[in-house]
Amino acid sequence: MRDKLKGKSFLTLKDFSKEEIRFILDTAHKLKADRKEGIYHQLFKGLSLAMIFEKPSTRTRCAFETAFGEEGGHPVFLSVNDIQLGKKETIEDTARVLGRMFDAIEFRGFKQETVNKLAEYSGVPVFNGLTDLYHPTQIIADLMTVEEKLGGLEGKNLVYVGDGRNNMAHSLMIGCAKMGVNITIVCPESLSPLKEVEEYTKLVAKESNSKVIITDNIKDGFNNAHVIYTDVWVSMGEEEQSKERIELLQPYQVNSTTLSYTNNPNVIFMHCLPAVRGLEVTHDVLESEQSVVWDEAENRKHSIKAIMFALI
Repeated sequence: MRDKLKGKSFLTLKDFSKEEIRFILDTAHKLKADRKEGIYHQLFKGLSLAMIFEKPSTRTRCAFETAFGEEGGHPVFLSVNDIQLGKKETIEDTARVLGRMFDAIEFRGFKQETVNKLAEYSGVPVFNGLTDLYHPTQIIADLMTVEEKLGGLEGKNLVYVGDGRNNMAHSLMIGCAKMGVNITIVCPESLSPLKEVEEYTKLVAKESNSKVIITDNIKDGFNNAHVIYTDVWVSMGEEEQSKERIELLQPYQVNSTTLSYTNNPNVIFMHCLPAVRGLEVTHDVLESEQSVVWDEAENRKHSIKAIMFALI
């Protein structure tokens, strides 16, 4: 499987089959177990990774840097103030230069078009660390965490609640549909996922024998959930919409009352972080025994290491 994946870019989970995602997940579990035993394979010895960041980050930056560095690689952080990306130099030209100097490129920023161009012109694997449309590396960590906590993926019911047209909702829909997880998006109608993503994932779900449901009813949507997942209500770059977004999403907060709608005492709570306590989730839920957000955050590192190992 690694021979098939080698040299491929990680731009969206649409580009990967169930079997390929399964290989990455199995590799992530193995690398995490090895890390706990103090085993390092020097997977990236002698290799260099360019890390381009238009948006700030805690987990994505730390996961890529530590995953690449502890396996012998050399990660180089490049903010938009460090390079000429899209300013004095076209994205295509930057891609060509970085591709001559680095073995792979990570990009975290705004436009999906930017990461697509980096992949097209660099000639090396490019990893999407987040764009406004997709966040695929986060989903591998999420699926890994669900497997750890619930023992498997197929047939599980994952409910995402909040802003249904952000990068997390879209990427969860794709990842769950690919891997046979039933996914429900609970959101106001005005914040529904993109129609093209909904149509694509419903087709994929038929193949994996799972379901994609979109509803604005939190009670119906939460019923029988194995996983409740939420994200910030105001994404980076949308700060001017904070007041109206908070008012619109207040009924969709994850708290002890709404969590009880699952009718499942063993339901787990997930959040890609950072979390705004008191808005999309209450402090007591985030700190509860049902919350697995810290394991989820740690798994960014192990899953990203697996992604890079599979593709570089």
